[in-house]
Amino acid sequence: MKAFYIDLSICNGCYCCQIGCKDEHVANDWTPYAKPQPDTGQFWIGINEYVRGQVPKVKVTYIPKLCHHCDDAPCIEQCQFEAIIKRQDGIVLIRPEDCTGCRLCQSACPHEAIFFNEDLVIAQKCTGCSHLIDNDPDWTVPRCVDQCPTEALQFGDEEDFQEFIAAAQLINPEAGTKSRVYYKNLPKKFIGGTLYDPDAKEVIIGAECALQDRETGEVCTTETDNFGDFWFNDLEDDRTFSLTFKKDTDSLTLEEVTSEQDLSLGDIPMRLQQSKEG
Repeated sequence: MKAFYIDLSICNGCYCCQIGCKDEHVANDWTPYAKPQPDTGQFWIGINEYVRGQVPKVKVTYIPKLCHHCDDAPCIEQCQFEAIIKRQDGIVLIRPEDCTGCRLCQSACPHEAIFFNEDLVIAQKCTGCSHLIDNDPDWTVPRCVDQCPTEALQFGDEEDFQEFIAAAQLINPEAGTKSRVYYKNLPKKFIGGTLYDPDAKEVIIGAECALQDRETGEVCTTETDNFGDFWFNDLEDDRTFSLTFKKDTDSLTLEEVTSEQDLSLGDIPMRLQQSKEG
C-alpha cells in the first residue's frame, strides 16, 4: 500500500511541490483520472506557513498538505454515485466522469482536501499522479515528490518506510480516518529569550538555563550563546515551568512560564554581582 511521507525538518518552503502539481494538472485533461485543475483557487498539494513565536524569537514552519488517501475515507461513504474509489495501492480517486457535483464528499472530508470546480461542476483533489505511475514505467512517484529538492516529501510502499512511520505522526488524527500521509517533526512549542546585564549593558554569555516542569519535575537545560540567546525546543503543549538562570554565584528564577503558545520572553535583565561591584 502506497503512502506519502513528509519530513518537516527539511522542508524549506520552496513551493516546488505545489508548482509541480500545478504544472502537471492545470490545463491538462487526464481522464479517467482527473479533469484539468483550475489555475487558481485549488491546491491539490499546498504549503501552509505557520509563523511561531513573537519578535525577536520567531520561527516559520512549512507544512505541505494534501489528500490523506484515508483507509476509512468518509468521502467514499458519503458519495451516493460511487464516483470515489480506493484503489488497491491505497490511492483514493474521484472519477470525474461519474461525479455529479453534489459536493457531499467535500462536506464530509475532515481534512479539507477536496475542492469544487465551479466550471466543470465536479469535485477534485490529489490523485497521487496515478495517470503517470500507471502508464509510464519511468514514473514511480507523483510530480510533487519528484520536484522536492530536499527530499522532504517522499512516496512509496509502507513496508519500505517502516522506520519513518515509527517516528511519524498524523495530522488531525482525531478524525479517525486512518490517514496515509505521515509527518515527521511536526512542530512542538518553544520558549526562547535573551539574557543581559542591565548594569554592564551587555548580554550574558554562558549562563546556565534550567527549565523545570512544575508538574513532573523534569528539567531541560541549555546555556546562553554568544548573543545571550537561549532556546528550549520540542516542548509539550500547555505545560507550566519555572525557568532559572545561573551565572557564577548569581541566579534569577522566573515562575509560571507556560508553553500554551510558542513563547518569546524577550530581553531578560539579570544583574551580575561583578557589575554591581564595578
